[in-house]
Amino acid sequence: MPGPVALTGATGFIGTALLDRLAAAGFEVRALTRRPRPPRSNTRWIPGDLDDDRALRELVRESTAIIHCAGIVRGASRAAFTRVNTAGTANLINAALAQDPLPRFLLISSLAAREPELSWYAESKRGAEQVLAEKAGAMPWTVFRPTAVYGPGDQELSPLLRLTRRGILPMVGRAPARFSLIHVDDLAAAVLCWLAADAQAAAGIYELDDGTPGGYDRFAVARIAAEVWERPVRPIALPASLVTAIAGINLGLSRLFRYSPMLTPGKVRELTHPDWVCDNTPLKRALPDWQPRVRLRDALCTAIN
Repeated sequence: MPGPVALTGATGFIGTALLDRLAAAGFEVRALTRRPRPPRSNTRWIPGDLDDDRALRELVRESTAIIHCAGIVRGASRAAFTRVNTAGTANLINAALAQDPLPRFLLISSLAAREPELSWYAESKRGAEQVLAEKAGAMPWTVFRPTAVYGPGDQELSPLLRLTRRGILPMVGRAPARFSLIHVDDLAAAVLCWLAADAQAAAGIYELDDGTPGGYDRFAVARIAAEVWERPVRPIALPASLVTAIAGINLGLSRLFRYSPMLTPGKVRELTHPDWVCDNTPLKRALPDWQPRVRLRDALCTAIN
């Protein structure tokens, strides 16, 4: 078994799934946390955050691999996203580069980074990728760009999928749009395959989805939900102009009352983008042992819990 694996974002939706899989596979995991956590097997909690250089040095010390999953998806300003998603990544890279020998580095980015002009979030994730490419030097690095990730514990897609059980599927905009999905278990499996592969074999930036050719559209999701729930499910198109106006109000209120909004004008631009379809082919060449196994029809029931 190789040396310790450093993990950021271990208390979030994706990070928790990764921590479970890593610990179950016998890896010794060092996991960054901002708050005290109960002990768990094969895990050492490191108190701190991405602004804490001391904590980051302790997190990566003697680690053979770093999996950077931490980040924010909510924010009221460009600066908020940049500080955590871009500058926080730079801080972690600096800590990694101080190690001898150098660890390998995996950045869990987002498919949104493919279109950085859409939102502050997308811009910050692309910025993190650029920082990694520019600073890594001889450190082996990989970027995963998963599409929308769902599964047990998800707080973003699950509320939408839960509505299908009531017979409706709200979507923003009337223009046809296609998108891919990936179950969190398949993303975690890809990370395990990356750890097992040669450090240089999977260098580069890779998209990940569940392998559904051409992805999904609102009608495909509605049909699948109707089959699973055995009742009609109706797609409902919410006017983009109305949702954009609500998002603008929400952003203004968030600055007034100091909370981090999810629905912002940038998020609406992401939601109405016409093409979020992935291509797994390059990653499957780099990691031939990885194969997505979960489709929406298989996991809808558990994804809404």
